[in-house]
Amino acid sequence: MIGVNKVRGEAVAVLAGAERRLCLTLGALAEIETALDVSGVAGLAERMRALSARDLMAVLAALLRGGGEGGLAGDLDRAAIDPVEAAEAVALAFTAARG
Repeated sequence: MIGVNKVRGEAVAVLAGAERRLCLTLGALAEIETALDVSGVAGLAERMRALSARDLMAVLAALLRGGGEGGLAGDLDRAAIDPVEAAEAVALAFTAARG
């Protein structure tokens, strides 16, 4: 299993058949705000309640990059990732960020 830094808010999820590290870094948060066209945590929380598939991919990619998984983040459009798997990974990463 991949080691995680819980203090940093890292999470591990199985995506495309392998364990992947995700992390809601400040950079990932800024990337997500830009992709979803929101500003601030309140706007982000509201927007996260109704994500399209494209939005889900953008959020997942940002979290993967935050966790150092840039390779998969860049190939999400070709990766064999189940939508439920993706949504669960995003939820896990946000939960880990809350500590």
